[in-house]
Amino acid sequence: MTLHPQQAAISIDACPIALSNADELQLAQRLIGFDSSHPDGIRACTDFALGWLEGHEIRARTFDLDGLPVLDAIVGEGPVTVVLHAHLDVVPGKKEQYIPHVDDEFLWGRGSYDMKGATATMFTVMADLALAHAIEPLGIRVRLLCVPDEEDDKPKDIRGTEAAVQRGLTGDFVVCGEPTDLHVGIQAKGVLDVRIDVEGRGAHGATPWLGVNAIERAMDIFDALKRLPFAQASSRFYERPSINLGRISGGDRINQVPDKCTMDVDIRFLPEQPVEQVREELMSLALPGCRVTEMFRRPPAKVSTTDPFLQLLRASAQLHAAPGTEVELVGRDGTNDGTYFLQRGIPSVEFGPTGSGHHGPKEKVTIASLRQYRLMLLSFLDAVAKQPEQLAGRVPHRPQDEHRDTPRSLA
Repeated sequence: MTLHPQQAAISIDACPIALSNADELQLAQRLIGFDSSHPDGIRACTDFALGWLEGHEIRARTFDLDGLPVLDAIVGEGPVTVVLHAHLDVVPGKKEQYIPHVDDEFLWGRGSYDMKGATATMFTVMADLALAHAIEPLGIRVRLLCVPDEEDDKPKDIRGTEAAVQRGLTGDFVVCGEPTDLHVGIQAKGVLDVRIDVEGRGAHGATPWLGVNAIERAMDIFDALKRLPFAQASSRFYERPSINLGRISGGDRINQVPDKCTMDVDIRFLPEQPVEQVREELMSLALPGCRVTEMFRRPPAKVSTTDPFLQLLRASAQLHAAPGTEVELVGRDGTNDGTYFLQRGIPSVEFGPTGSGHHGPKEKVTIASLRQYRLMLLSFLDAVAKQPEQLAGRVPHRPQDEHRDTPRSLA
């Protein structure tokens, strides 16, 4: 069902806040120009971003997490805080992908879609808000939280968003700018990564019947994994869980029967599925000569469709959607950092511009969708500002925010 503006609790204006002279396309191109797939590039990109925010009279600072900067910026004051969540790191790309270019429709480059296009637009929204706040107080608080490690797949003791949440850098509602093609992601699959070590029996390659091929046995086990009950489940937003055999290693020589094989399997389970049930089914594969070890887990994301912030966001987005287009509530296959907020009872959704090819060689974002995204966010924030008292206090036990007139950098 399309949620029209008049169905929301208050009226929503199409152009509530005057745009500043900040240009989301130009800023996105500057951000793409930084190879932020490695620590030096992340630090350089964040330093540029911090200077850009300060140049637009926005309170901003960073704190260090294992040598990487987490950026926190604030505009406005009030009983309600909305968090715009972004990340400046990207997956590695070819050298030419860090040279942004535009055509009549698209901005091309590494991170254009995931998610420097959205990040740049969030920055310009903060500039718009700062300009408006200088004329008349917003009545709410808007936080921009920009982390350096959302794309990092290496195990870490603590991640940027998790550290920020522990410091109290949170709010009452979170918009993660991950790519959603201007729909609103209210669910995301959980993650359970496992390593499966399989034993066989070595033999000469000319007489394989004298051995037990560990790689062949591993393939049989992987096929059995895909037939487990959890793997057959479906829901309103998902046809099935995701199961990916991401890494496999085994064998030393072509003329030997391999006696060992290791598989790393990435499993994305549905929000309705208890993780312990999924884990128990996976452990049932651990027959003699097979060991299953959990490597990583992250809970799924799920936000109620009745959440008032969500309803305002969807209605605001619908105002600026292309004619005949419905802003849909969707489920996302990938995980996102919003789960750290959800664990604290803070609703978090994914909402970003239109594009394609993220993590690939032809990554691009639709230029027109960046301006749409900017107007959608401004309409949403204006709608929140019109009823802060009604929305305040919906998040129980929100951590005390430590960002109160803090210096530029906080170690």
